[in-house]
Amino acid sequence: MGRIRALIVDDSAFMRKMVGDILSRSDKIEVVGTARNGQEALDKLEALAPHVITLDVEMPVMDGIETLRRVMEVRPTPIVMLSSLTEEGAEVTLRALHMGAVDFIHKPSGAISLDIEKVSDDIISTVEAAAGSNMSSLARRPLAGPKPVSPPPPAAPAAPRPAPHADGTGHRAVVVIGTSTGGPRALQEVIPRLPADLEAPVVVVQHMPPKFTKSLAERLDMLSAVEVREARDGDPIRAGTVLLAPGGRHMRIGDGHKIVLSDEPPLWGVRPAADLLIESVAQRYGAGAVGVIMTGMGHDGARAMQYLREHGGSTIAESEETCVIYGMPRAVVEAGAADEVVPLQRIAERIVRLVRERAAKVR
Repeated sequence: MGRIRALIVDDSAFMRKMVGDILSRSDKIEVVGTARNGQEALDKLEALAPHVITLDVEMPVMDGIETLRRVMEVRPTPIVMLSSLTEEGAEVTLRALHMGAVDFIHKPSGAISLDIEKVSDDIISTVEAAAGSNMSSLARRPLAGPKPVSPPPPAAPAAPRPAPHADGTGHRAVVVIGTSTGGPRALQEVIPRLPADLEAPVVVVQHMPPKFTKSLAERLDMLSAVEVREARDGDPIRAGTVLLAPGGRHMRIGDGHKIVLSDEPPLWGVRPAADLLIESVAQRYGAGAVGVIMTGMGHDGARAMQYLREHGGSTIAESEETCVIYGMPRAVVEAGAADEVVPLQRIAERIVRLVRERAAKVR
């Protein structure tokens, strides 16, 4: 590809200059142009042929959401949204991610962030990663709403594993999911396909800042038969309920099968970290654990998935062809920690089948 061609779209001249200066520090990125609004960006799209677009959410003439929709129609291009760290900004950003944006950067202090330097490293790394994203995954048909889940076909005979134990709360299995870039869209493919009578709790780490995880949980809850919400410290985990780690806090399963949140330092540069949650599930549930790693940058989750597998649990990695970024699942596969490599559209089916297998073993 050569250097990554970046187009910066923001109605603030200050923000255009600051983001341009930040991106120009990377020897992998060339800023090929700027635009003051979405219409101007569309007018320049063919001539500049950017590899990545940074796109402000709030702009006159044509806002970020409409610009994203038009770009994905006329010339699908990896897009990184720049969003304010507010509940309203979180809602709009999640909408953009479900429409096909690769990722987002939150502006530290609103639409015109004089302190944008605080996230300069994130801006560079996110744009570099976005250039390698799978546009065929992002440009696929719009996601549907909740889908009824049919009983999966009979499971094929599997190699024997240590039998899971009932834990006193009725859990015969626990499902743990880790994901990052592309995760909100991937979770919308998986969580709404889970049946209300799923015989296992589901706990999720999605790399996101505060406020965004709450909005994501609310959106998934509206689409799903299972209950979905952001986890609180001390929450008991319950079958048929999905608990999402709050942005900016690590999450584990502790004594009494309850959620434990902490403010420990980031692991692998992220908080919450999938590794910590998966390890705690493996320690407490052993062969009753089902681990899933989906699209995302980096290698968070790979170490713990290997640990979970060694404790008799089952592990699933999303296949490359459906990942937006094949980083986290690749690390699991390369570590030899994936029992199965499954396309996104089949992950819910595999979760349901594995949970039912474990429940049947202890009846």
